[in-house]
Amino acid sequence: MEKKNAFTITRARPEDAAALLDYLKIVGGETDNLSFGAEGVPLAPEEEQAYLRTQVDSPDHVQYLARVDGELIGTASLNRKPGRMRHRGVFGISLKRAWWGCGAASALTEAVLAFARENGFAQLDIEVRSDNVRAIRLYEKFGFRKLCTFPAFFRIGGQDIDFDVMLLQLPQI
Repeated sequence: MEKKNAFTITRARPEDAAALLDYLKIVGGETDNLSFGAEGVPLAPEEEQAYLRTQVDSPDHVQYLARVDGELIGTASLNRKPGRMRHRGVFGISLKRAWWGCGAASALTEAVLAFARENGFAQLDIEVRSDNVRAIRLYEKFGFRKLCTFPAFFRIGGQDIDFDVMLLQLPQI
């Protein structure tokens, strides 16, 4: 099955709220790499819609969606820190398991990095399971480097799971 370049990347809009919440339940049930499981995130569609409305023209927060034939297959976000940390942003990304390896995660990352550069971010950080080799390789491909390991970051089924904190320094123009 050819999946490469079959996707489109767009900025999330308020009308994407319900589809995004459904997507988060799906990806949460497919992997233990996220901070939530199959329950998704505890937001009503109206709350998610309001959240996305605040991002529409924001230079501080963005969420991109990857779609194939209308199906939401991935998402990536960047959220600027407040105050004295304003030069920093927190990056997050997820992709449906069936679409791992198709290039959509790279395209989502490229969209986030372009937004970060256009809006004056100096540093991006991401937290990733220490054993998530595929994700770590993706982040390293774009220049992220490991800062440290956070022991027992997650506890799933009584098992402690370490996470790596990774950082990307963006050149200032």
